[in-house]
Amino acid sequence: MSEKIQKILANAGLASRRQIENWLREGRIAINGQTAKLGDRITENVNVAVDGRVVKLFKRQSQKTRVLLYHKPEGEICSRADPEKRPSVFDHLPLLRNGRWISIGRLDFNTSGILLMTNNGELAHQLMHPAKQIEREYAVRIKGQVSPDMLKQLKTGIALDTKEKEKEKEKELPAHFASIIDAGGEGSNHWYHVIVHEGRNRVVRKLWESQGVQVSRLIRIRFGTLTLPRGLRRGKWMELESDAVSDLIQSLKEAQE
Repeated sequence: MSEKIQKILANAGLASRRQIENWLREGRIAINGQTAKLGDRITENVNVAVDGRVVKLFKRQSQKTRVLLYHKPEGEICSRADPEKRPSVFDHLPLLRNGRWISIGRLDFNTSGILLMTNNGELAHQLMHPAKQIEREYAVRIKGQVSPDMLKQLKTGIALDTKEKEKEKEKELPAHFASIIDAGGEGSNHWYHVIVHEGRNRVVRKLWESQGVQVSRLIRIRFGTLTLPRGLRRGKWMELESDAVSDLIQSLKEAQE
């Protein structure tokens, strides 16, 4: 049975589905010697090459799904390539045979906390998909005065600028915190715990900054049901046990029901 090429390559752990779609647009993927395009459907028996290198789909498809929990420190990017040669989260991960680690979402350069990695591109795609409404919880240190009216507005919804276009017109998409909990502190050391259901770029910082206050520290402490372990030092990783990976996959199935 044939499936879309981006789904098969993501299942094979080559990259996330979104990244593979970009490669297709750039003409970097070939099927049986012919340049592939978005919408092409294939089976696992065809000859697929990326940048001229043949991909062994069957061998990749038979791999066990693995998930790492990485404690990202501030000062690392979530990309393999960077013109500025800054440290990358991928610098510290274990060697992966017949595949590559794929970041499940991103944290910006100045944000620390829990970041998931997997060798299964389709799993990464599902966990990042907005329709899944996966909770992300952050600890945020705020500099500035926060009023009850601000908190109400942040939970109600605020239109944020976006680069996404619809019919060649810029639009604003509303965003909000599903929950805001005062975690204590005073002055420039006041902390809040907030929950969002989306992974939009810098959404937590943008929401607070829309109220005229500054985020001086941002830590993601939970992704879905997985929390940042207290004993996991920054720059270190741990691999989820098979049962925990199964639970993660099961939670996605339940979200579809």
